[in-house]
Formats: sequence, C-alpha cells, structure tokens
Amino acid sequence: MEMTILSVAEHIGAAVEGDPSVEITGVASIEEAIPGDLVFAETERLFRAAEESQATAIIAPVGLGVSRKPVLRVHRPRYAFARALELFAPEQSVKVGVHPTAVLGESARLGHSVAIQPYCVIGKNVRIGNRVVIYPFVYIGNDVTIGDDTIIYPNTAIHDRTEIGHRVVINSGCVIGADGFGFLIHEGRHYKIPQIGNVSIGDDVEIGANATIDRARTGTTRIHRGTKIDNLVQIAHNVEIGEDCIIVAQVGISGSVEVGDRVILAGQAGIKDNIAIGSDSMVGAQAGVIGDVPPNSVVSGYPARPHKDQMRVHASLHRLPEIVKTFPEIAVAIQRLTERIEELEQRLDGSGQ
Repeated sequence: MEMTILSVAEHIGAAVEGDPSVEITGVASIEEAIPGDLVFAETERLFRAAEESQATAIIAPVGLGVSRKPVLRVHRPRYAFARALELFAPEQSVKVGVHPTAVLGESARLGHSVAIQPYCVIGKNVRIGNRVVIYPFVYIGNDVTIGDDTIIYPNTAIHDRTEIGHRVVINSGCVIGADGFGFLIHEGRHYKIPQIGNVSIGDDVEIGANATIDRARTGTTRIHRGTKIDNLVQIAHNVEIGEDCIIVAQVGISGSVEVGDRVILAGQAGIKDNIAIGSDSMVGAQAGVIGDVPPNSVVSGYPARPHKDQMRVHASLHRLPEIVKTFPEIAVAIQRLTERIEELEQRLDGSGQ
C-alpha cells in the first residue's frame, strides 16, 4: 500500500514539513525502518536516531528538531502514530454467514452481516447484533445478548445471561460469566453458595486473552464503557468497574470491589474484597490493596500505601547497611537483643518441661 505524506497528514491531523508528495509504503520502529517507512520520535534522542535511520519520514512534536526528511508535526506523536497504523493495518477477511458446523439454539436471533465461524455453539434465546464476528470454537450460553460490531476470538466461553455491548473485543480463551468463587463452611465442609447473577460488559470494552470475569452471586458483575482489560486478569463476582479503566496483566480483583472511573491497576496488583478504589487513582505493580483507596490517589507496595510513603520506606531500607556500618553500636545492640531473646526462649522451654 502506498500513500503520500500529505494523505497521511490529513488522516492524522499533522502539518507537513518537506515534500508532501513523498510516498509512504509502511510504518515501523526506528530500529527496523526501511526506505518508505514512517516512524515517530518524541524526544531529541529519538529524533536524531530517526534522522539517521533508513526511514523516509518522521512523526514528531511541534518544535522538535530539524530534519532533511519530511516531518509530520503534531502535538501528540504517539496518538498520531497510532492513527497512521490504522492506514496500514491489514484488513481482516471474514466470511459473512453461519458455517455449517456451527450449532444454533432455538430462538437465536442474528443481525445482518454476522459471521459465525466453524464449530461455534450458540445457546437458546441468544440475541446477536449486526456485523458481529464470532471465531471458531466459541461457546455462547443461553439468553446472552451481544451488541453490534463485537468481535469474539477463538476458544472463548460466554455463559448464560451475559450482556455484551457494542464494539466489544473479547480475545481468545476468555471465560465470562462462570460461577463466582463463593463457599461457606457448614459442619466442617465447604458449602457452595449458588451464583445466580450475571455479567454485563459495556460498549467499547476490550478484554485480553485468558481473562476471566465471574458472574455475580446475585445482581450483576459490571464492566462499564471503554475499560480495557489485559491478558490473564481475574475479576470476581459482584465487582463493578467504572468507565475508561486500564487493568494490566495478572491483576486479581476479589468479590464485591467497586472501582471508579479512569482507574489504572498495574500488573499483578491484588485487590481485597469489599473495598472501593476511587476514580482517577493508580495502583502500582504487585501492590496489595487491603483498604479503600480515595479518588485521585497513587498507591503501591504491600500493604498498599501512598506511593511517596512507600518510596521513603524503600529508601530507608536501602540505607540500612550504610547506617549499620556507620553506627556499629546498632549492630551490637541488635546482636545482644537476639541473644537475650534466645536465652529467654530456652528458659521458657525449660520451665515448661
């Protein structure tokens, strides 16, 4: 595919410096660029590297550097590069219609231009909107609704009564609407609590591969509009996640957690049950959140605390060897205290005999 610099600039909203008729044949990173490629640079160092690369043209912020190559000037180069990628992304080719190997339940209703590929199983009373694509080996239970322009990739299971909005992307291996993890101990054994609720996924949500979202005990586990969920995320029963959140890989959210809008949960964060995380907050990677987080907060560590406080704790720990070396009497006092504790333990053990 070939496009002029001017055509790309019009698509991404950029001003052109240099020859607007230069042809662009692709987009690439600076390191991998070949003649014909468009790259982006948002710092002086990257701009110099782009200038020395084989790339034909550069997307760069307004006022950054001067180049002998054509430059597309923008205020947000990463966003502009993403828009440029749209122009060169290969189109997905799917055959509209229901494959003969797919199984459709009674009263299933399909919108127009739907593609249901081989070996899918669609339950009873399912409602599927227009232009939905369902890839091979997808299971959809009874009474599920799926909005327009949604894509469901292979080997995904969507259980009964799940509600999915418009333009949702569900990547391979997801399980949505399985039983929540609910048990209580009765007469010394684990008694399973029935999970009779459902899951509701809002418009423009994207769910990464092998993510799991459990149905509610009663009521609804709810993911609101625009939230993006990475691979291998676990969302438990009765969780409610607000709009435009980012939930990074391997996050675990326990039952009945309320997450506000525009929250970022970084990788491997763990969230205790029955707490609230306020809007516009960020939880650091591998943090363990055991209490409510106010809006506009940044927390990290285990247990999670304000990030600045956590950094002070880490800084103090790193200085401990130097402190002990500078003040040897501290090490001596610790050694004496340790010996005294051992002596007392021995005496207590002796008196118990």
